[in-house]
Parts: sequence; C-alpha cells; structure tokens
Amino acid sequence: MDWIKVLAQDELPEGARQVVKVAGRDVLLVNHKGQIYAVDNRCPHMGAPLVQGKVTEDGALVCRRHHSAFDLRTGNVKDWAPWPPAVGRVLGAISREKALPVFPTKVEEGSIWVSPEK
Repeated sequence: MDWIKVLAQDELPEGARQVVKVAGRDVLLVNHKGQIYAVDNRCPHMGAPLVQGKVTEDGALVCRRHHSAFDLRTGNVKDWAPWPPAVGRVLGAISREKALPVFPTKVEEGSIWVSPEK
C-alpha cells in the first residue's frame, strides 16, 4: 500500500477537521475520539463539501446541506437526504444512495499518513 504524509499529528487535535490533497482529491481528515478518519470531502448525494458538516457522538458525518449521514469508519450510509422534511426524500431519490469513499490512515513518527487506495 502506498502512503502519503499529509499532516503533523499535532495539527489535528481531538474534534478537529481539515481538508488535505491526496492524489489530486480533496480528502477530509477527522479526529474523532482519538481516531483519525479520512473520507472524500464531497457528499455523494449532491457534491456538497463535508468539511462544514457535523460529526455525531456515534461517529457519523452529517452533510450540512441535506443531512445525509455516513459512518466515518466504513463510509456506509446511515441516513440518505432526510432534509428538508417536505422534500428531502424526493431529493434523496434524485440520486441513488451511495457510500462515502473512505481512505486508510495511520499515525507514524508524529505524522498522519493517508493511502489513496480505498
């Protein structure tokens, strides 16, 4: 597996998020409960940036635009476009439910490393 050093570990404290470039892609790093996750920064629903979304206590990343939610560990969909309430499910049906791409991470020698291989 190829690894790319993207950030010093102390530059991503607990609860922080940061977008980095990995093999030409915008990858969102999230430090949640001491674990570093790396996911594509674009919501697969309609392409909104995820860096401004919220992370729930149970480790879901929620898109701020249509509230689609994805498991940080697996990228699996937890909820697909439930908002806005009156039209959310219609908007969700416009695009097929898709998992969020995730990337392997490791912390080594004080740095965060990401593999572009999913």
